[in-house]
Amino acid sequence: MAVHDKAAEHINPYEVAKRQYDRAVAYLDLPQGIVDFLRVPKRELSTNFPVRMDNGDIRVFTGYRVHHNTVLGPSKGGIRYALSVDIDEVRALAMWMTWKCALVGLPYGGAKGGVVCDPYSMTQGELERLTRRYAAEISILISPHGDIPAPDMGTNPQTMAWIMDTYSMTVGYSVPAIVTGKPINVGGSQGRTEATGRGVVICMHEALRRAGHNNPAEISVAIQGFGNVGTYAAKHAFDLGYKVLAVSDVTGGYYNANGLDVDDVMAYTATSENHWLRGYPNADEISNEELLALECDVLAPCALENQITEKNANDVKAFLIVEGANGPTTPEADDILFSKGVDIIPDVLANAGGVTVSYFEWVQGLQSFFWDVEEVNRQLGRVLIKAYDEVARNKDEHNVDMRTAAQITAIKRVSDATVTRGIYP
Repeated sequence: MAVHDKAAEHINPYEVAKRQYDRAVAYLDLPQGIVDFLRVPKRELSTNFPVRMDNGDIRVFTGYRVHHNTVLGPSKGGIRYALSVDIDEVRALAMWMTWKCALVGLPYGGAKGGVVCDPYSMTQGELERLTRRYAAEISILISPHGDIPAPDMGTNPQTMAWIMDTYSMTVGYSVPAIVTGKPINVGGSQGRTEATGRGVVICMHEALRRAGHNNPAEISVAIQGFGNVGTYAAKHAFDLGYKVLAVSDVTGGYYNANGLDVDDVMAYTATSENHWLRGYPNADEISNEELLALECDVLAPCALENQITEKNANDVKAFLIVEGANGPTTPEADDILFSKGVDIIPDVLANAGGVTVSYFEWVQGLQSFFWDVEEVNRQLGRVLIKAYDEVARNKDEHNVDMRTAAQITAIKRVSDATVTRGIYP
């Protein structure tokens, strides 16, 4: 994952999420009690648990699982392994998941989880023991009809397989629908691995089409982040004929003025240490900060939150930003970019491809009936374009930016469902 270090600025993602919510909810005539209810998490779990390391030592790790809302259905959200994980980050990510699921019409609420650790410094055995113990700790919250985890930064299909197996051993029978993002041979879905990155490019392509840019070869793209999201965004854009100028990860950025051969980049990372870009030979090395300020048409931040702030928003030269990451742009940066005429396809729309195909996987798991990749991709495109249409209509109706329009759309759906269900008891 690419990291534009913002630690010194202490930007709290939960405060960002709440400020975005406050901007959007101001356009809706909701009872104050409903406004207050949707602004805070439903429940939070914090756990400290021991893990035996390979050398025999026992280390204590901290983990979280947060349910923001369950009005529309069971909560859904990824699990993140990173040293940066804290409760406010998990709260923010869970809140964004609520709006994301509502926006694309999925019968889910939002959740998120995380463990404070450095997965890249741990062995496979240590990661398995950590994952199984964490799964046991959060088992009081997760279930195939209550809360369904998925992969996020620092986790992968193998992580999900361990969680599925741990939960299944606890209940005494196999429960494939307890997680999504699993390997295909234990009930995963075709098309799930590349779904988030593919969805980023589906939204990018739609935005460009509506703006009259119909020739991909004339459009240059810079992608920050070359993890799961950035890799497959770059791959799909490259396959469609877009010129991918630059990609980056935690080791730095790589730029080629004539366009990168993304297949070659992927082949390099497939065999490099931790699948990092470090040392890629067929491009010029640049910093992550330089990548964000490149002369390009489209910028796709696909790494961490708070990458574009008031300190660097004026340096952005792209006319379109497509947010593959969660919360990569702060509200102050939104205002600067909007004043410059930069369009932003917000995270809750642009990166909703992952949770959409996770929903498809969940449905397939519950029914034990599986689709081919063509059907998955067809349905993914249908869901995202329909959501894009609805956001565009709200943008015009309220005369707001796309982020606010997306959140207006999502918040209204959750608030309407809350009012219809009523307040128990």
